[in-house]
Amino acid sequence: MEVKQTPSLHRDWIDPHAYGIVKALQKQGYTTYLVGGCVRDLLLGKHPKDFDIATTARPNEVKKIIYNSYVIGRRFRLVLVKREEKQYEVATFRRNVSEDDDIENLPPGDNLFGSPEEDALRRDFTINGLFYDPVADKLIDWTGGLKDLKAGIVRMIGNPNERLIEDPIRILRAIRLTHMIQFHMESDLKKAISQTAPHLTQTPVPRRREEWLKFLRLKDPSLPFLESYDLQVLQYAAPHLHKAFADPTSQEILLSYLYKKQEILPQEPYELFGLLILAYIRAQMSTDPLKPITSKTMRQHTALTSLMKDELGMFKYEQETVLRAIHFIPQFPSVYENRTKKTQRLNSFARSQSFPLALQMAKAEHLFSPEELLFWTQQYEKRKNL
Repeated sequence: MEVKQTPSLHRDWIDPHAYGIVKALQKQGYTTYLVGGCVRDLLLGKHPKDFDIATTARPNEVKKIIYNSYVIGRRFRLVLVKREEKQYEVATFRRNVSEDDDIENLPPGDNLFGSPEEDALRRDFTINGLFYDPVADKLIDWTGGLKDLKAGIVRMIGNPNERLIEDPIRILRAIRLTHMIQFHMESDLKKAISQTAPHLTQTPVPRRREEWLKFLRLKDPSLPFLESYDLQVLQYAAPHLHKAFADPTSQEILLSYLYKKQEILPQEPYELFGLLILAYIRAQMSTDPLKPITSKTMRQHTALTSLMKDELGMFKYEQETVLRAIHFIPQFPSVYENRTKKTQRLNSFARSQSFPLALQMAKAEHLFSPEELLFWTQQYEKRKNL
C-alpha cells in the first residue's frame, strides 16, 4: 500500500457535502474515503460528475450518523444521502468470497463487507481503484493506479481474462473509459477483450443499453464504436452493427454520422439512439436524405428492428419516435416551400412529437440554407412556448 500527499488533489475541488459526509463518518471512528471515478477525475484535473464515498460503517450505521439518508438496494445495499438537489452514494467496503467463508451463511447479493484494500482490489481498473481521504489530504493506492494514471494507461486489476468473464460488461466499460479520458488500453487487456467478447451474448440487454448510451454521450462516439468493431466486440454485442462496419463504404458513412454528434449535441436517450439509427439507415438502407422512406418500410426491415430492440435495447416509444423523425426528414423542403399556402400542414408538422428530433437530424445532414435554418429554428422555439 502507498499513502501519498498529492498536490494534484485540492480540497477546493471537493464537493462540500461529500467532504462533510466523509468527515462525519471519520469523526465516529469509521475509515471513510472518496472512491472511484471522482478521484480519477480530480487527478486528471477534471470536475467529477459524482462524488462516491466508501466506508467501514455498515449501511444502518451510516443512516444513524448522516441525516437525510436512506438505505437502498437489495443485491447491493448502500446509503443514499440527499443534500439540496444533489445525491451522494455511501457504500460499505466489500470483499470477495474466500475459501474460509461458510457458503450457506453468506449474506444475499453482493453484501459481503470487507476492508478498504479488499474493496480496492475487487474494482475493475487500476485507475478506478484509487481512494482519497479529503480530511487528511491523502491518496491511497493499493492497485498501482497512480502510476497508470501518469502513464495514460487503462489496465485491469487482476487477470484480465478472468475479470472480463466474471462480468463481460467490463469489456464495454474498458473501451468507453479509454476514449473518455483519451488513454491507451494496456496490451493484455486489449487481447483479453478480443478473446472474451463472445461472453457479451450472455449479458442482459438493459445493461448493454446503458453502455451504448455512454458511448454515444462521449464527445466523439465514432472512436469507441470503431474500436469495438476492431476488437470483435460488435460481432457479439451488436452483430447487425458489426455487419455494417464490415463494409468499407458503410463504415465510412457510420463514422461520419457518429462524428456529427458534436454538431447537434443530443442529450436524451432517444436522441442519442436516433443519431446511431440514422447512421445505420444511411449506411444500409437509403443514402439520400431527401428520398422518402416510410416508418412502415423501416419497421419491416428485420435487421434494423433487431438492432434497435435486441442489440441496443431501445424502448418501443424510442423506436417509434426515431423512425417517425427519419420519415419526416425528406418532408422539410416541401413544407418550407408551401409554408405560406399550407399553414395547417406546417403547424401539424412542427407540433409533431418527432419534429425536434427530425430537426436535429436534418441539421446533421446539412439540409438547410441559412434562411431555412432560421425559419425552422423559429418554428422550434414557437413549439417550445406552446
